[in-house]
Amino acid sequence: MNTTALVTGANKGIGYEIAAGLGALGWSVGVGARDDARREAAVEKLRAAGVDAFGVPLDVTDDASVAAAAALLEERGGLDVLVNNAGITGGFGQEPTKADPAVIRTVVETNIIGVVRVTDALLPLLRRSAKPRIVNMSSSVGSLTRQTADQGDTGPLSMAYAPSKTFLNGITVQYAKALKDTNILINLGCPGFVATDLNGFRGVRTPEQGAAIAIRLATLPDDGPTGGYFEDAGPIPW
Repeated sequence: MNTTALVTGANKGIGYEIAAGLGALGWSVGVGARDDARREAAVEKLRAAGVDAFGVPLDVTDDASVAAAAALLEERGGLDVLVNNAGITGGFGQEPTKADPAVIRTVVETNIIGVVRVTDALLPLLRRSAKPRIVNMSSSVGSLTRQTADQGDTGPLSMAYAPSKTFLNGITVQYAKALKDTNILINLGCPGFVATDLNGFRGVRTPEQGAAIAIRLATLPDDGPTGGYFEDAGPIPW
């Protein structure tokens, strides 16, 4: 039986490499993205590499768009794996006392409400899967333990992006508790400091390296963990 995955924000960067990695397993992969041209270009590139890819028009901040994506996946036969990768930083200059509340609200709308909107819309499909998995792409900067230790590796002051990842960690735990009596495994993956346009390509890891944790969590065995927070080296302290 074919496995179908949806990766949000998959037209470039880490999301694209997650789609490529899952596609390399022989899976059918939905490339979720807002921009029509970039989405179709990514699909064409993946298909040229032998991936069974298809485009999924998807704006995670829009109810109608998410509903349409769910309907498309239903028409295609369902969904087994959801990777909530789409996210924004809100830009730089997010120092406390100076951050624009509107920017914080915009980041939360995409990074948190968007994840909730997409997850809830697709849970009915995932519940019908034999091996359903949800991977929420977080970040090490979402770790309050690391932030409060202030060991110099937690990024710049951030009133929007870093707290949004802490928020994402929290809602993922709530989903894990709610789904504990099902076969749905939901976990958080941290890609590390990857060179993408989100950070001006300042990262030290490649998108392919950053995608590895998501691929691992998407392919967990039935007795794998749920409600966990992981990077390549293992669990991350909350």
